[in-house]
Amino acid sequence: MQQLRPRNRRRAIARTIGAAGALAIVLGAGAAPATAAGKPKSSAASTTSPDGYAPWAPQNDDVRVQRKVARHTVPRLRAGASPLQLTLPAPSGHSSVGMVGLHLIDKSRTDPYVPGNRARELMVSLWYPTSSPSGHYEAPWMSSVAGAHFLSTSLGLTPQQVTLPRTAGHVLAPVDTKHGKLPVLLYSTGLHSDRAMGTALAQDLASRGYLVVTVDHTHDANEVQFPGNRLEVNTMPAGAHSSDTLKVRAADIRFVINQLGTIANGGDPDAGHAKLPTGLSKAVDTSRIGMFGFSLGGGAVDTAMQLDHRIDAGADLDGQFFGTAPSKDLDRPFMLFSSGTHNRNNDGSWRTLWSHLKGYRVDIQLHGATHLTFYDNAVLGPQYAPLVGWSPATLQQLFGTIDPNRAIKIQRDYLAAFFDQTLLHQHRSVLDGPSNAYPEISFVR
Repeated sequence: MQQLRPRNRRRAIARTIGAAGALAIVLGAGAAPATAAGKPKSSAASTTSPDGYAPWAPQNDDVRVQRKVARHTVPRLRAGASPLQLTLPAPSGHSSVGMVGLHLIDKSRTDPYVPGNRARELMVSLWYPTSSPSGHYEAPWMSSVAGAHFLSTSLGLTPQQVTLPRTAGHVLAPVDTKHGKLPVLLYSTGLHSDRAMGTALAQDLASRGYLVVTVDHTHDANEVQFPGNRLEVNTMPAGAHSSDTLKVRAADIRFVINQLGTIANGGDPDAGHAKLPTGLSKAVDTSRIGMFGFSLGGGAVDTAMQLDHRIDAGADLDGQFFGTAPSKDLDRPFMLFSSGTHNRNNDGSWRTLWSHLKGYRVDIQLHGATHLTFYDNAVLGPQYAPLVGWSPATLQQLFGTIDPNRAIKIQRDYLAAFFDQTLLHQHRSVLDGPSNAYPEISFVR
C-alpha cells in the first residue's frame, strides 16, 4: 500500500475527521468546530474552556479540516474497473429490520444557521423490527445526492470509484407486531457528521426490538438530502460555541419526540404526508425513551435529558460535555462509554457530570479504540483506504488497534445491555463488572 508523505498523511487524517464531524467535535475551547483543541492534556495541567471545563481533545483533533483533497493522493480508476462496494456488518438481533425516512418541519422555531425566518427542518430515519422484509428494497446508507457530496468533499472520491453501502433497513416494511410497543432510542451524531454514521449501531438495536431514530441536525451536518433532491449543507458560523450547538440539538431531539407522539396518536408528521409503515402508530412507546450519541452527539445527550424529562436513559459514546448541563443533577440512568485514551481522569466535563449523576451510572472504556472507533467510518475506512492511499499505520492512528468488527460488536452489545436494563428492566450481567467475554472493556471506578 502506498505510504503517504507526512504532509499528505495529515491531510488524509483531516479529511476523515472532517467527514465524520470528529474534528469538529472540537472538544477544545468550547468554541465550535473550526477551532481545534490541541493535543490531549492531563487534567492537572489543563486550562479551562469558555464552557468551564478542562479541554480534552481526541487524537488528531489538532489537525485543521482540509476540505480540498490533494489529487495526487487518490489513485486514478483503472479503465473498466468496477466501483469498490462498501459494506456494513449485518445486524445481530433476531429480527429483520425495516426503515422509513421522514421530513419534519418545526414551525415553532427558526433555523439558527440560516438568515431570515426559515422554519427548522430535519430529516430523520426510523429503524424497527419487521417480520416481512420481502418486497421492500434495502435503504441506501446515504441518499444519492448527499452520498455524492460526502464522497467528493470528504474523501475526494466519486460514485464511479466507490459504491456506498446498502443498509439492512427494508423501506416501508411493516412493523413486526409480535414485539408489541417498541421502546424508543434516539441517536445524535458527531459535529458536521451525518445520521448515516450511526447506522451500524441503529440497525442492530432495531433488530433486537427497539425503534431507533437517527437524526440529522440540519446545517450542522455537512450534507442533508431532503425530498426533491434538495441538498442542505453546513452553514454553521465558525465561531459558534459548542454549548449553543448542544442547545440546538437538544431542541431538535425534543421536537422529534413530539412527532413520535403524533405518530403514536395515529397522525403523520411527515411534511409531505409520506406513507408510514403499517403498524407503526401502534408500535411507538413514548413511555420508554433512551438516547445515545457519538462525540458531540454524545455530549448532546445530557443537555437533551435536562431539557426533556421524557428521556429515561442516556449513553455517551466518547463525547465531551459543554455548557451548564453537566453541573446539574440528573436522576436518570447514564452510561459513559470511552475510547482507550479518554475517561474521567483527563476530561473535566466527565468528572463534573459523574458527580451529578444521582441515578444508575456506569463508566466503561474500550481499550484499543480511538475517538473515531465509535462511528461507521471505523469499518468503512479500512475498505476504502487503498483508494485514498492510507497505510496500515494511518488506519491504526485513526481507528485504533482493535479490529473494527470486534469494536462494533462490543459497542452493540453494551449499548443493548444498558438499554435492556434501564428501559426494559432486564438485568444484564456484563454491566456488573469485567467480563471474560469482553476483555477489551474495563470499568472506570
